[in-house]
Amino acid sequence: MGRLDFLYRMELPHRAVSVYIYLLDRANKDGECWPAIPTIASELKLSQSTVRCALQDLRKAGLLETEQRYRENGGKSSLLYKIHL
Repeated sequence: MGRLDFLYRMELPHRAVSVYIYLLDRANKDGECWPAIPTIASELKLSQSTVRCALQDLRKAGLLETEQRYRENGGKSSLLYKIHL
């Protein structure tokens, strides 16, 4: 049995599966990563809106948690993605 079999058995759209695998590939040992949505979209050859929909799918499925990060001056930074296996 493969490490991601649970993912393939879930009723998720292919966009969500692709984004989950992408984030998992870039995550540190704690399951965290912070690529920008335009970066994810560009590397997966998806639109930014498709990536946003995929992130929403993953949050609803309980596979992903996101946290907005902020710069010292209060401006928004990239999202922190926390992956759940």
